[in-house]
Amino acid sequence: MDNTAFKPLLLAAALLACTPVVQAASTLVYCSEASPAGFDPSQYTSGTDFDASAETVFNRLTQFERGSTEVEPGLATRWEVSSDGLSYTFHLRENVKFHTTDYFTPTRDFNADDVLFTFDRLLDPNHPFRKAYPSESPYFNDMGLNTTIKSVDKVDEHTVRFSLNNVDAAFIQNLAMSFASLQSAEYAAQLLKEGKAADINQKPIGTGPFVFKRYQKDSQIRYSANPTYWKPEDVKLDNLVFSINSDAAVRLQKLKTGECQVSGYPRPQDIELMEKDPNIQVLSQPGFNLGFLAYNVTHTPLDQLKVRQALDMAIDKPAIIKAVYQSAGQLAQNALPPNQWSYDPTVKDAPYDPTKARQLLKEAGIAPGTEISLWAMTVQRASNPNARMSAQMIQADWAKIGIKANIVSYEWGEYIKRAKSGEHDVMIYGWTGDNGDPDNWLGVLYSCAAVSGSNFAKWCDPAYDTLVQQAKLSRDRAERIRLYQQAQHILKEQVPITPIANSKVFQPLRKEVQNFKLSPFGLTPFYGVSLNK
Repeated sequence: MDNTAFKPLLLAAALLACTPVVQAASTLVYCSEASPAGFDPSQYTSGTDFDASAETVFNRLTQFERGSTEVEPGLATRWEVSSDGLSYTFHLRENVKFHTTDYFTPTRDFNADDVLFTFDRLLDPNHPFRKAYPSESPYFNDMGLNTTIKSVDKVDEHTVRFSLNNVDAAFIQNLAMSFASLQSAEYAAQLLKEGKAADINQKPIGTGPFVFKRYQKDSQIRYSANPTYWKPEDVKLDNLVFSINSDAAVRLQKLKTGECQVSGYPRPQDIELMEKDPNIQVLSQPGFNLGFLAYNVTHTPLDQLKVRQALDMAIDKPAIIKAVYQSAGQLAQNALPPNQWSYDPTVKDAPYDPTKARQLLKEAGIAPGTEISLWAMTVQRASNPNARMSAQMIQADWAKIGIKANIVSYEWGEYIKRAKSGEHDVMIYGWTGDNGDPDNWLGVLYSCAAVSGSNFAKWCDPAYDTLVQQAKLSRDRAERIRLYQQAQHILKEQVPITPIANSKVFQPLRKEVQNFKLSPFGLTPFYGVSLNK
């Protein structure tokens, strides 16, 4: 049924359903696209979750310069690396305060015990806190840090030493990533004593620029400024509010009326309208991202290479880019974005060829009318602004070769949870690089270690895995590039994924927002941001 005539009514109803946000003089409201699954960054891999926790409440030992992939000191002021690359000694920042809230009052400053708690919990399945609150650390494990890190030792109150089992060329960058956010050992001990260990994921305590206040799912998250932040020049707002709405049209309307000052994930068709609005500025940059399909190779008939090849070559990718991404996307042929070092431009798509696709399916013994599930995200992403439309176009393409794709969607948190357990046949997904290193793509998304995490293809190829692991162990960039490029060719030949597009990133905000810097990692940071009233 065509519901075009009902769209104005639907929009009006959605606007009425939104809880009004009462703004203080220096309150910034961010119109975000989805509810976070929780507030413990170690448990998640999504920008939605990181924005709501790591980018507000927490800090890490190292951190990325605002708007850059360069690393700078965070809660470690400096560090030394041994000549063999297997020992890292970090000197911790002194006089750093943890947040004081209505559920926790710290009695001491940040110190080495907090670093040990944070990483021991990630490393040890038998850690008392993990026994009390079983939780996964998908990103930490997908990157192999659970086997790379041998131990974390306290040298003194303000010095810690990481000992590694093997060289990790991107170790300093890895520690700047959201999942490595530092927790309070004192708060964790309080939660254990109270029998409330799970609260670490619902009532966060960190050292970051904003203090968590309250959360109402699918409505709002509220934060206040951290009055004792160790870098006071980064706190220029009294309050920060995430106003949650999955409808991009509603977010646009709220931005136009000033109900929010920053809005996430605009639709490509709205960019020109925003740019013409005198009250809105639109920042943009080439995206460090990839929108793609992941084929679950543990499910029949996707365990057959010929079937994956057929599905891949039957997709009219230029048509999807024109309709879904419009002027914001470019054709992706590789599993890496072109602006990632080690990208191999010789990796090319198989030609679009429905006739050959039908022949491959016949050779594989796949009968016309075979059904598979095609999962589509319900939220906008920089890597795919409209997964539902993408799915419908892919569904039509596959129908032409005799494959019936049934589109399946879930709320964002449920979508990721179910995909990690392998319920899907094919899923639409996207990725934005998190640390500027190729392993963040080729290891995290497609390695054997990541099969239970972010490797949604559930694909484990020993030859590919060997190359990626060797590259990670090398400190010679030229050698790493050579190995990663070999791995890219294996990935293309085995078709665990179909790359669709690399998209340009747009960030709309009101004119009164000052000093907002686009993150190359697709995050939405409010460090140093202010409002010019």
